[in-house]
Amino acid sequence: MATLLSVNVGKTSPSRFTDTGVTGIDKRPSPEPVEIHDPGRGTGRSGVTGDGIGDRRAHGGTDQAVYAFEREELDAWQAELGRPLSNGVFGENLTTAGLDVDGALIGERWQIGDACVLEVTSPRIPCRTFAGWLEDQMWVKRFTQRGAPGAYLRVITPGAVRAGDPITVVHHPTHEVTIEMMFRAMTTEKDLQPQLAVAGDALPEFLRRRLVP
Repeated sequence: MATLLSVNVGKTSPSRFTDTGVTGIDKRPSPEPVEIHDPGRGTGRSGVTGDGIGDRRAHGGTDQAVYAFEREELDAWQAELGRPLSNGVFGENLTTAGLDVDGALIGERWQIGDACVLEVTSPRIPCRTFAGWLEDQMWVKRFTQRGAPGAYLRVITPGAVRAGDPITVVHHPTHEVTIEMMFRAMTTEKDLQPQLAVAGDALPEFLRRRLVP
């Protein structure tokens, strides 16, 4: 069964690797339930109550309300980097187990716990803030080559989530556009971009405007 291992929240803190001078990438597991809600389109805010975002031009808002990353990938990176990687260290709000996050379809919906329903929208694109946080100058290239970026989600039904909640896939779209495919289309294989249009209204707004007639 797919499970939420932790819901991670972070306050903004100073960073020399961002244009704004602050970052919210340092997220820590919450011991208490956390409310998840739609932060609103264009707000640049997190959908996770109490969670800070440093660069509101590039992150947050309805289409990037929540970021999920699977523990299995953290374990693989932990082995490769030779250092412990705690839940939340990649800036993810949700650390999952038993869920194929990168194989998730755009528009796929997950129910977490009793009420909260989230919809998969897009992959995370690595940036210099991420590289600076991990103190690895080659990190953007390494993370991109791995092709397992985790998923941003929009909030369909708000609700409280907590560590240990089951995650159930409650809607499977009929197309074949996965997070992993969209990531390649946005980074290393841009010729794939026209194929993303079949995801239709489930695409994040910036891609929908560009690709869907």
